[in-house]
Amino acid sequence: MKKSGYRSILHIYLMFFLAVFIVIAFAGFLILSIITVHAPADSFARSDYPMEFTREFGEQIIFIDDIPGIKQSGLELLQSNQAGIQILNDSGQEVAGYQKPQNAKDFYSDAELLEICQTGHSGDSQTTLFIGTLSHKGTDFTYIIYFPMNISKITMYLNGDKFTAGKSIILWCISAVFFIMLISGFIYGFWITKTINRMSASIKNIAGRSYVPILNQGAFNDVFESLNELDMEIRESDNLKKQTEKMRKDWIANITHDLKTPLSPIKGYVEVLSEQECSSDEKIKRYSQVMLKNVSYMESLIDDLKLTYQLENGMIPIQLEKQNFVSFLRELVIDILNNPEYESRVIQFDSQEECITFSFDRKLLTRAFQNLIVNAFIHGNQDTEMSIKILVKDNIMEVMVSDNGNGMSSDEIVQLFQRYYRGTNTKKKTAGTGLGLAITKSIIEAQGGNIIVESEIGVGTDFRICFPVT
Repeated sequence: MKKSGYRSILHIYLMFFLAVFIVIAFAGFLILSIITVHAPADSFARSDYPMEFTREFGEQIIFIDDIPGIKQSGLELLQSNQAGIQILNDSGQEVAGYQKPQNAKDFYSDAELLEICQTGHSGDSQTTLFIGTLSHKGTDFTYIIYFPMNISKITMYLNGDKFTAGKSIILWCISAVFFIMLISGFIYGFWITKTINRMSASIKNIAGRSYVPILNQGAFNDVFESLNELDMEIRESDNLKKQTEKMRKDWIANITHDLKTPLSPIKGYVEVLSEQECSSDEKIKRYSQVMLKNVSYMESLIDDLKLTYQLENGMIPIQLEKQNFVSFLRELVIDILNNPEYESRVIQFDSQEECITFSFDRKLLTRAFQNLIVNAFIHGNQDTEMSIKILVKDNIMEVMVSDNGNGMSSDEIVQLFQRYYRGTNTKKKTAGTGLGLAITKSIIEAQGGNIIVESEIGVGTDFRICFPVT
């Protein structure tokens, strides 16, 4: 979004600088045309060149028998510049001349000479007069050079024709720039409005799930890219929501079935026990054991649901106690192997240190690591072996729980810690609730740890659990 803002500002500044550039370029051209004149021989020269010419022309005037005349080189200069000259004595009377205009006077008063000196004109605006002076044997002479061009004397010598026309040109230029800026602003505003309407329509389409990704290379490219990403994320979220909803429905169906399943034998055996023919102590004991087993399973299902709810809402109290984690985990492994169901299994236990002390909730971590170990046996084969390694590095205790079982695919790993998910890479249906590993992850994270899983089909699975220790 920031890029679009920067680009919009850049566009506005470009319009402004374009207008300024046009003004400057035109002003430069106008000034250049004003301070230059079209000299004879189809050449351009600075407007002050007649003044320089007049000042240096005094060297071309010579006196013969005290009468002023012009050198041959001076005559050639006058011819090449199409200029004329009058030489006046100290009384203002002409004593010599060459190529002077037809309307030139033979006599000039001091006031007329002053006017010529100030304005450069004497009646004819198309001819410019420049005055120079020289002295010979104490007598002052004045010479007037006529140039066939219009030059105005302001603070500098300017092309008079273009200077007069330039005033109106400047007004036209300002009007043109204002008009260009007005039109450009209108076009830019129309484009901005169209783009914003397009964005608005895109947002409505995203909300209505009918958006089609847009490729835009303009100033608002990043905005449309963000809209494309937003649409993609919303679609992914919708898909995830559908998958979660499907998983929830499947789980509800499974858990309903699982809860009803133990009720059937309980109900059946109660009915049998109520019959007088099945009143032997041996049958009562056997039926009672089946009933107790199913009741225990129901209790575990209900406990998992309750614990999941408590962990999800932060309602479970965590009783932290400083104790030896190595001893705790070793005792847990021994308890699992003492269970007749797992007494033939192999669990290798290895720890760098015999005593690693930190604060943890013994009951909750028992549940978490028990889930990991028992899950590996349930979802593995009869010859599946496990190893547990504990090491401490940089105040981080790492527990590696590994097995050489069936392993999992990348899709299974992604969903492994989701509630209600049951793995698919098993040959038999398990009686789990689909909450075990989700509970394990929540317990570990509630005590400041984290868990990472790595697995490869046919090789096995590694769970890496890390806790900060001091």
